[in-house]
Amino acid sequence: MDTSKKLIVFLMLLGSCFRTIAQDTFPTSFTVSKDGSGDFETIQAAINAVRDFSEPVVTIHIKKGVYHEKLVVPSWKTKVFLLGEDKAQTVISNGDYSGKAGFNTYNSYTLLVQGNDFRAENLSIENTAGLVGQAVALHGEGDRMVVKNCRILGNQDTLFPAVDTSRQYYVDCYIEGTTDFIFGAATVVFERCQIYSKKNSYITAASTSPAQAYGFVFIDCKLTAEPGLAKVYLGRPWRPYANIVFINTEMDSHILPAGWSAWNKNDNHKTSFYAEYGSKGPGGSPLARIPWSKQLSKKEVKAYTLIKIFSGKSLWKPEQ
Repeated sequence: MDTSKKLIVFLMLLGSCFRTIAQDTFPTSFTVSKDGSGDFETIQAAINAVRDFSEPVVTIHIKKGVYHEKLVVPSWKTKVFLLGEDKAQTVISNGDYSGKAGFNTYNSYTLLVQGNDFRAENLSIENTAGLVGQAVALHGEGDRMVVKNCRILGNQDTLFPAVDTSRQYYVDCYIEGTTDFIFGAATVVFERCQIYSKKNSYITAASTSPAQAYGFVFIDCKLTAEPGLAKVYLGRPWRPYANIVFINTEMDSHILPAGWSAWNKNDNHKTSFYAEYGSKGPGGSPLARIPWSKQLSKKEVKAYTLIKIFSGKSLWKPEQ
């Protein structure tokens, strides 16, 4: 082997060593515990410790407790995985709301996710502001977000999948609220989720852009409500191209026969896309729905697979 080839091999081995050292320098897991037994006592401190633009997933194990924090996962903190010890007893809690000094709908969040490839599992995210108007629990802007087996709790504007460049997947979650409590412009799939209405009002308020093929898609979900409610709409269009589809969803009697509503007195509903397939239960009334909504055919519903919904500009099939 001549000198030049030996030099190339040496440099390659040296580079491999540096990469190994660099990987060992940045942990891929942390533990958060309020009693000081973990690496950090706050979740935000653990998020801040994640390597910027991380390539491997960094798992933040969160012990049981109520964490009174207003959290931000910034855009440069990628592949953050918040893993709670117990869904009901691992709680991220805050109480900001629109109208409180310095706050509006967009910064009232308990948890703001801007980093891509975020994941949350086995925890609760709540906004405790009460019946005071818009008060967001989870505000998501990052792409390829997965939220599994979580509780998202609040009243008006509980869950905000915010931007049209974001793809989000919620599976086996419980989401509650009063008015427009699932709203925004992202492309989102809710699978096997319980959607719980706490007031006679509207469940969704989408602001889908005209460039998007899909908005909010609910698959095999269950719509439930507090006892006595009987005047809940599936949604109303926040923006003219709102796009919402319910597939094989069980709807209790709180869902009105008309199903959908216009937004005040504007014409947003004329260009929106509101559709259902296989709605069942006392609130699943396809023949009574308003005329500008749609019932999908067997052929049309085949377009609603995870791969097709989330294809976008890049292929993504979220792992459950």
